[in-house]
Amino acid sequence: MKHVLFTVLIFFGQIITFGQSYLGSPQQSVRTHLYYLQDETYNDSLAALPFQGGDRTLAEAKELAIQFKQILDGEGLYIDVDDIPASAEYYDSLRNKQRYILTKNYPEIYLIRKGDNWIYAERSILAIKDVHAQVFRFGTDRLLTFLPKLGTKKIFGLYLYQYFGILILAFLSALIHKVFTYLFNVLLLRLFLKAGYERLAEGFLKPVARPISLFFVMALLLVFVPSLQLPPTYAYYIMILLRAVLPLFGTIVFYQLVNILSMYLEKVARSSSSTLDDQLVPLLRKTLKAFVVVIGTLFVLDNMNIDIIPLLTGLSIGGLAFALAAQDTIKNFFGSLMIFIDKPFQIGDWITSGEIDGNVEEVGFRSSRIRTFRNSVMYVPNGKMADSTIDNHGLRRYRRFYTQIGLMYDTPPELIEIFVEGLRKIVEQHPDTRKDYHNIYFNDMASFSLNIMFYIFFDVPDWSAELKARHEILLEIMKLADKLGVNFAFPTQTLHMENFPGQASLSPQYIPKNEMQARLDEYFHQKH
Repeated sequence: MKHVLFTVLIFFGQIITFGQSYLGSPQQSVRTHLYYLQDETYNDSLAALPFQGGDRTLAEAKELAIQFKQILDGEGLYIDVDDIPASAEYYDSLRNKQRYILTKNYPEIYLIRKGDNWIYAERSILAIKDVHAQVFRFGTDRLLTFLPKLGTKKIFGLYLYQYFGILILAFLSALIHKVFTYLFNVLLLRLFLKAGYERLAEGFLKPVARPISLFFVMALLLVFVPSLQLPPTYAYYIMILLRAVLPLFGTIVFYQLVNILSMYLEKVARSSSSTLDDQLVPLLRKTLKAFVVVIGTLFVLDNMNIDIIPLLTGLSIGGLAFALAAQDTIKNFFGSLMIFIDKPFQIGDWITSGEIDGNVEEVGFRSSRIRTFRNSVMYVPNGKMADSTIDNHGLRRYRRFYTQIGLMYDTPPELIEIFVEGLRKIVEQHPDTRKDYHNIYFNDMASFSLNIMFYIFFDVPDWSAELKARHEILLEIMKLADKLGVNFAFPTQTLHMENFPGQASLSPQYIPKNEMQARLDEYFHQKH
């Protein structure tokens, strides 16, 4: 395994001298591998030395050496040999082993010391094969053999076959961009227009067509660029750019898809009986868009080889400080979530809670807007709404109406019975009253009146309809009283002076009961 070399070699523009072994240190092993795969000093037998071991043949070791070099060139991973430890006794204190990881992009590929030599571990050999299949997907590794046949003449630092490959990729990219743009702008657009989804077609599909086509173009380039085996400096920045742009266009696509989803949810919300859903959809749309932007940004940064772990750690610490400084805001946010989950009221409901009394107009992330009966607007924090007791008048199935009808003390019992019977018929015949439950009884002899309890319920949707029904019921009561000759009492003191000479009695005169019943029947017969 040892090979002595006393020749001075030129490597990457620097004059270097190998020591006593090709594999005596991590630096020498990596240098042996990469140096002997350069065009000017090509010797795949020497390049395969760090990959020999176990039961592998020389041909298998050569293939592994070439595959690993193809991975490095395809990914644009530049290896600075001078930064690799030159000591044969190198020790990885972090892992407590004599091990050297060549690049942090692939920590599973590493060198270990075996005897006096540094070679790639058996686990690394398996990883090289797996990584090679990942980098050169969909059979693009065949291009590594086919493309050089197009010409190996070097022009301005690139081989002729690389120029041909760039032209072919440019043509395919333009073609794919045109095809996908056509599919979305013409075929799908026409399909949705014919189906009656004009808003979806014009508002959302058209803006998403170009980002989707560019997304597929970037995916295509990301698959085929490694096969060009560009110089590491070029390949590195090209791959970084492609990896950053790919999630960027993906983020734009998902951002537009959120609009499509929200439009569907709006349709579902309109078909539901709850008006609170109409407020939830815009909030959900904003939340999803913010989530897509944040996740997309993290993917872009990660693909640019920017370590996002410290960023996330910093965000978590900053988020804790922000949470402490904005406790009320966060409380109101979670209060709004509880309102949307529990649905204690809907938009348009009349609610009462402490000093809050009015109709709900809007529920936001932080506060709810209440229109009072003074026509002023109250902005109530959702945290306060979630913690307080809410009396939702809008959820009432029936609206209660209670009053006392006071009759004069000289009203005869027969007339009271007839009048109460008439009151019950008024309730039974009104279209907006609850028929299965109402209480109308003569139940009190007050200081100045005989009181009839009038306790009924209206089956109406809102306060305006309730007021209208009250108006109609009260008018019917007055008409009935006028028809039957019922006199309403009021808080007065009356001094009766009876039987003055030449004066008629001041006491009211009432008709007989049979005539009262006849008038009652006549009253309701005339109405129908």
